[in-house]
Amino acid sequence: MSRSSRGARLAAITAVAALALAACGGGSGDPAPSDAPAPAPGAFPVTVEHVHGTTEIPAEPKRVVTLGLSDHEAVLALGVKPVGVVDWFKERPFGSFPWQQPLWGDTRPEIVGERDEYNAEKIAALAPDLIIAQYSGMNREQYDTLSQLAPVVAQPKEYPLYGAPWQNQTERIGTALGKSAEAEELISDIDAKFAAVRAEHPEWARQTGVVADSFKPGVYSVFQPQDPKMVFLSELGFTLPDAIEALVDPQSNVVEFGAEKLEVLDADKLVWVTSDQGSEDRIKNEQLYQKLKVVQEGRDVFLSYSTPPIGAAISFNTVLSVPYAIDQAVPLIAAKTK
Repeated sequence: MSRSSRGARLAAITAVAALALAACGGGSGDPAPSDAPAPAPGAFPVTVEHVHGTTEIPAEPKRVVTLGLSDHEAVLALGVKPVGVVDWFKERPFGSFPWQQPLWGDTRPEIVGERDEYNAEKIAALAPDLIIAQYSGMNREQYDTLSQLAPVVAQPKEYPLYGAPWQNQTERIGTALGKSAEAEELISDIDAKFAAVRAEHPEWARQTGVVADSFKPGVYSVFQPQDPKMVFLSELGFTLPDAIEALVDPQSNVVEFGAEKLEVLDADKLVWVTSDQGSEDRIKNEQLYQKLKVVQEGRDVFLSYSTPPIGAAISFNTVLSVPYAIDQAVPLIAAKTK
């Protein structure tokens, strides 16, 4: 895109935002719920550093758009309903996930993109006063464009894309919303839950664990340490096997291989996240898979993305989904640990 084209696009986006504000006194969609905890007195202005610079939020945001795949969960947990979100899992964020439903209520945010493709015009029409992009791959051009509309808090600079821990994301979102104390309390509560699980299962600290998926026949994927699913397993106490550590590619969250390398999955605990019963059956019917010791000893666990959505909960791995994941996944893992 030429410089003149970009300039025209920015002008058009800004004009859309101005029209939206004039037409409805602040744009469409619902602001933060009236019963949400108020920011701490004197919380604003706040500044947040990120990969594209430093952003100042001058006053309490009322109309928040989230562009990270799971950012809306921390925002919801802190008592704010985003007016715009991106889609993930084809579920729409207000869909079937039980850890989100009570907090959305009847609110239906605008879908403004999918993964890292954002519809700037839709975002402008919502007249946001804060745009959050933590679990995202927002690039500099997108940041510059959207910064014409509202303060943008892009992903942290100290982690790779999609690599920031849920605690860091929650802290940064709490800062941006003027609710740092509430964010720290949520984090502490979950840390206590993980600590209780580790105390109940001290043996897991001496065991290896793997999270895997099979997106298509004959291809298997194991998730690397920074992926949310493996982070969840690590916080239960498990460590990644050396065989997989040797395959780690810092530019990707997965290692893919064929059935001939399935032996790398032979850990103390093997957790599969699967989209449907068909993919689970396909994995179980693979003859080389059946020869793995972890399989023969019944230490493999299958967690569905949908029914119930335990796999989705550990894939989101947010301050909102983690308590559900702990309650649902831990008993299944414990039942199949040697």
